[in-house]
Amino acid sequence: MQKMRNKSILAICLLMSALALHAQNPTLWRGPHGNGTYDETGLLKSWPAEGPALLWSFDQLGTGFSSPVVVDWKIYISGTEGDTGYIYVLDNGGKLLWKAPYGKEFVESYPGSRSTPVIMGDLMYQCTGLGEVICLDASKGTVKWKKDMAKEYGGKAPQWAYNETFAIEGDKIFITPGGPGHTIVALNRKTGAQIWSTNIKNDISAYCSPLLVKLAARTLLVTHIASDVVGVDTNTGKVLWTYPHPNQWSVQANTPIYHDGALFCFSGYGQGGVKLKLSPDGSSVKAEWKTTELDNRIGGAVLVNGYLYGSGDKNRFWMCVDWNTGETKYKASGLANGTIITADGMLYGYTERGELFLAKADPSAWKLISQTKVTLGTAQHWAHPVVSGEKLLVRHGNVLMAYKIK
Repeated sequence: MQKMRNKSILAICLLMSALALHAQNPTLWRGPHGNGTYDETGLLKSWPAEGPALLWSFDQLGTGFSSPVVVDWKIYISGTEGDTGYIYVLDNGGKLLWKAPYGKEFVESYPGSRSTPVIMGDLMYQCTGLGEVICLDASKGTVKWKKDMAKEYGGKAPQWAYNETFAIEGDKIFITPGGPGHTIVALNRKTGAQIWSTNIKNDISAYCSPLLVKLAARTLLVTHIASDVVGVDTNTGKVLWTYPHPNQWSVQANTPIYHDGALFCFSGYGQGGVKLKLSPDGSSVKAEWKTTELDNRIGGAVLVNGYLYGSGDKNRFWMCVDWNTGETKYKASGLANGTIITADGMLYGYTERGELFLAKADPSAWKLISQTKVTLGTAQHWAHPVVSGEKLLVRHGNVLMAYKIK
């Protein structure tokens, strides 16, 4: 009896610790580390011939391209009905718990929500394609405060609307209005009050969700604006460095990848990628190598055991690139370009043709293990998948699907 009581106390303590940690840390786009890497283990190393079992699907999301985030066994995701954006909250079995409107959404070219909700404690944050920064109550979706990046900061939306999933550090939330005077702004996340604003070449926002890099000397906010990769001190707003990285349409949608004192920054439309070595205090960068081959446009890349994996844009291959040297280890054809995440030594890809695949992360050769086709949903196959427990969550337009992968 005493042993059972001790186990119960331990379980309660672990749960309370997990809840406290959640209250202190925001959710991130592209997984718990913000880089497409998920920590789940014991996942399937191959799928049945007909593909992984579909556990459930929810087909009332409205239009959109955002990914889900999972907090306390609840799934949060954004979508658009008519010209109104909504947050949808589902339980672990795909049942709608509640939905709440957050504001007007972008309904022109490729209509629908773009930004993934960010939850920190009892607050939730959403960016509309029209440039409103919205703070909501995470338990019921009521709006706490709003900021209009165009009206309040002269922000200029890029051609296909604002796309940012916000980064948060402590009580600061960072937004990228772009345009003259206010390229990046830090707000108090509880009140919306401005903390600092910085101007970087009067450049515009470029679809990028920023990365926070914590060094001994300072924390950096690293993001793409239309023509440059930039590093900003999160405490003061001081611009520490810029590195030129233009492309044909100023689409810089991929969050940089940080590892071992260096950044991999990459985009499509004729650009490619560059590895930038940070100085120890983060005050400068130096290019170590460049690649024109891994030129992914919107699907990201992942770093597994010293190798980058992803697909190209003009280079219509899936490929592997050595993190240390920039050497392309292989290029494989046969599947369309798309998004990629990783867990348990495996690569999970979701292509623009709706192909869902499982491959082994192996630099010696392309090792495609299993594949299936996503047949539910609407519009483009652009949303980034999410691993949550035994499930692979895949969004295609108005449908969210949960596949069993464990």
